[in-house]
Amino acid sequence: MAGEANYLDVKILGREYRVACAADEREALQEAVGLVDDKMRDIAQRTKNSIAERVAVMAALNIAHEHLAAAKAKGTVVSADTKRRISDMGARLDAVLASAPGNGF
Repeated sequence: MAGEANYLDVKILGREYRVACAADEREALQEAVGLVDDKMRDIAQRTKNSIAERVAVMAALNIAHEHLAAAKAKGTVVSADTKRRISDMGARLDAVLASAPGNGF
């Protein structure tokens, strides 16, 4: 059934996570995981920083900046729904970071 909670096991920066995901959003989540993983690997390599929590924050800020810049360039306004979804993703990230051993990845 659409919207029913399922779980998807994903790997980001070499670490595995189980993420709640509706069946109809699996493909989009896998694309998001690929984007985040690529961005984190790029930042870790460029900055020579191996602290995953810092790399994750820098990646999140870069992705948010790119998203907002693209929306502004298109002359679109970020909708309340988009802001809510970003906030929800931030809350999920906080929960994952809080539950990870050593408060990091």
